[in-house]
Amino acid sequence: MSQRLPVIHGITQHDAGPYRMERLDLEFANGERRLYERLHSRGHGAVAVVPLLDAQTVLLVREYAAGVHRYELGLVKGRIDAGETPEQAANRELMEEAGYGARDLRVLRRLTLAPTYMSHQTHLVLARDLYPQRLPGDEPEELEVVPWKLADLGQLILREDFSEGRSIAALFVVREWLEQQAHG
Repeated sequence: MSQRLPVIHGITQHDAGPYRMERLDLEFANGERRLYERLHSRGHGAVAVVPLLDAQTVLLVREYAAGVHRYELGLVKGRIDAGETPEQAANRELMEEAGYGARDLRVLRRLTLAPTYMSHQTHLVLARDLYPQRLPGDEPEELEVVPWKLADLGQLILREDFSEGRSIAALFVVREWLEQQAHG
């Protein structure tokens, strides 16, 4: 069913740290009016990088996650700086966090975190043909790089220290994309 988007009668906003909080005055196709709030990202977006060491092995990083106060295993991730493409940001973040660069970078799709109230989007980037290359990053300590076989994805998603939704979704998207590429 294709629905007409609600009419926006007005938007008010205020600063909320790295986001802008917006209140939307909406009117839906059935005449109902509601106020919705959303966090609107500042900046240029983010990347989640799936670096393939070989056709079967992804590189993960273990880093401190302040939100849950533990070390968390996940993908290389970071912000896109002004003037960067998602591919350039992915390669820079890969060099900073994992100590590798990639000759083949491909944006597969965008992922949202909570699209009902956040505008933030993350570009999912597949990185292949890796080579050793380290750039200084903003992390306070060097991140542990953990190779993981895509065939063992089922074990990975059950680990307590692998809980970040973008990382889980990205690995399933990449696995499906690679299977489709292999079969035509």
